[in-house]
Amino acid sequence: MIGISIISVVVLLGVLIFAHELGHFLMAKRAGVGVMKFSLGFGPRIVGRKIGETEYLLSLIPLGGYVKLLGEAPGEELSPEDEKRAFLKQPVLKRIGIVAAGPVFNLLLAVAIFTVVNMVGLPVLTSEIGALQPASAAMESGMKEGDMIISLDGKSVSKWDEISEIIGRSEGKPLRVTVSRDGRPMEIPVIPRLMKTKNIFGEEVETYKIGISPSPRTVIERHNPLSALGKGLRQTWMIGKLTLISVVKMFQGVVSPKSMGGPILIAQIAGAQVKEGIIPFIVFMALLSINLAILNLLPIPVLDGGHLFFFMIELVTGREVNVRWREMAQQIGFALLILLMIFVFMLDIDRMNIKVINDFIRKITG
Repeated sequence: MIGISIISVVVLLGVLIFAHELGHFLMAKRAGVGVMKFSLGFGPRIVGRKIGETEYLLSLIPLGGYVKLLGEAPGEELSPEDEKRAFLKQPVLKRIGIVAAGPVFNLLLAVAIFTVVNMVGLPVLTSEIGALQPASAAMESGMKEGDMIISLDGKSVSKWDEISEIIGRSEGKPLRVTVSRDGRPMEIPVIPRLMKTKNIFGEEVETYKIGISPSPRTVIERHNPLSALGKGLRQTWMIGKLTLISVVKMFQGVVSPKSMGGPILIAQIAGAQVKEGIIPFIVFMALLSINLAILNLLPIPVLDGGHLFFFMIELVTGREVNVRWREMAQQIGFALLILLMIFVFMLDIDRMNIKVINDFIRKITG
């Protein structure tokens, strides 16, 4: 299991890092900026090859990567010819495009994965009722377990999420529910009730429900390429929005920081998803790719969002942010990033029981 987890997390992070750095690389090339290094991983070089002016590297620590651009460091000595191709000598909009391309490529990777997955097919819950809550609107109206809901107010439905959406938007107005029972259609009027429930962030909210739960039966839903692309875009947008909301709610204290995970948790989940099959694994990859994109766009020095923040100030004011201020912000941001990495690593350790830790140590030490 540990071997599977290690291999799967290396593959997972490798693909995510490659997509991210490829975005920076291609946009820099398109903008006419020199690219000196393209590295997957940090630290000592494992293998590498220089093609043209760019050295392509595979480095030892697989927890990130980087693209080294010509003239990206202030005070770098360059020839007059190289200055034309230096990153910091480019117009601010070009620099914004190069930095933003990394997170954008992570989002595009997620869209591509979801598009392929939607074409291959995913299991979705049918509209069959699996259970009814006691004294609920559905039970009092005469619905029964095993009923297949085929329409709501004349609108045909076949999936459970369609039912939930229509009931949630009903605002408590009576609904005409048509079910198939023993092969015969039957219309049952029901009035949704406002009920308290918890959303995905654990907050108590009120929503309209009729008190039914789905059966575990699923069908495979497939889409043509155009429909799959549209669905992939919507899924990426939805997950990106939820990720951003989660970050905000974490600062508000609604979501616990203990919900975060580091490399160990990612490895555990990746290993479990690989055992489930290739589709669950690449869907998990898409989720992480979206998270990586959103977190990278946060206005924190060291991250892409921090660079973009300084460039936006320059775009508005017409002047570069003072180098000394930038360097101080980078140092603070780097220190905060190290502290965050230690924090999530300790959370990962805390999630593992002593037996798991002892087994892991025993295996890696032989």
